[in-house]
Amino acid sequence: MRFGKRGMLYIVGLGLGDEKDITLRGLEAVKKCDQIFIEAYTSLLSFGLSSDGLSTLENLYGKPVTLADRETVEEKADQILIAAAASDVAFLVVGDPFGATTHTDLVVRAKKLGIDVKVVHNASVMNAVGICGLQLYHYGETVSIPFFTETWRPDSFYEKIQKNRGLGLHTLCLYTSEGTYSGIIVQVCVQMIDCLLIDFRLEGFTVGRKQYEPPRYMSINTAIEQLLEVEDNRGESAYDENTMCVGLARLGSEDQKIVSGTMKELQSVDFGAPLHCLVIVGKTHPVEEEMLDFYRLKKQNVEENDHGTRQKRRLFLIGVKESSEDKWLRMPFAISSFSSSQSIFPLK
Repeated sequence: MRFGKRGMLYIVGLGLGDEKDITLRGLEAVKKCDQIFIEAYTSLLSFGLSSDGLSTLENLYGKPVTLADRETVEEKADQILIAAAASDVAFLVVGDPFGATTHTDLVVRAKKLGIDVKVVHNASVMNAVGICGLQLYHYGETVSIPFFTETWRPDSFYEKIQKNRGLGLHTLCLYTSEGTYSGIIVQVCVQMIDCLLIDFRLEGFTVGRKQYEPPRYMSINTAIEQLLEVEDNRGESAYDENTMCVGLARLGSEDQKIVSGTMKELQSVDFGAPLHCLVIVGKTHPVEEEMLDFYRLKKQNVEENDHGTRQKRRLFLIGVKESSEDKWLRMPFAISSFSSSQSIFPLK
């Protein structure tokens, strides 16, 4: 089935910060569209996508914006495509449009239906991470680190990190989102390293409708905890607690935070609100080392936070032990999700 070329599907990148990061070309495209959708599960803007966040976008565009969750984009994309066949439709993506394979699939489906597609690019974590000083062409394959559960602790990312480090290359770690729907664990890669946890309530399944709990995001601290656990289990010396890394939080935002240090040192840092990302450093050029020094964690701060790190680990272990009665919700990844000093659920 092919539609006449009466409409246009604009896939517009929003950048990484706030509503002002959209490009002039992107803003022009959005303002002339009849319908506007924003993809709401592979990443997020600094102000979030609550009703207040949507109103921020709507005030800028002068038009209503429809929130498109994972189910809408992957299972009901025809609704977006049919609309684009008859009118101009904007599909907004945080970061760059091709930061997630879901968006590539949408383009392919549109072209097969004869719908014209225009893409407006923007910044994404894949290039913004360069702010830490590590040269972009010195990166190896990007890896995804999933949430661990008591019964599922995959480590396929380990070989990729090992290969990158063997070649002297840096490794950008992205997290995956995870949720439980009718007892099935679902993993979705997000554009930043943050692990996004989306809960699908079982009662929603029983009435044929999915209900989403507010998303939760993994911190750099928890990611390092998992990385070191895998190294302990594998014992192949791909990295260790003394391996240099760079932790980056809220890239592109006014309050972005960048800290370089060893894995052990970064575990003591409170990086604050999401999104976070982590770079495992490979062989460095002198210029790269100079840049990293600007972000180096001071020894005094490490010593001051050392006690806090030990306390965090103790709470982490207690949380695992006492979560057995509610396995799918109270898992290790639900602890210290937004900062190194907070827990998602109260410990007994």
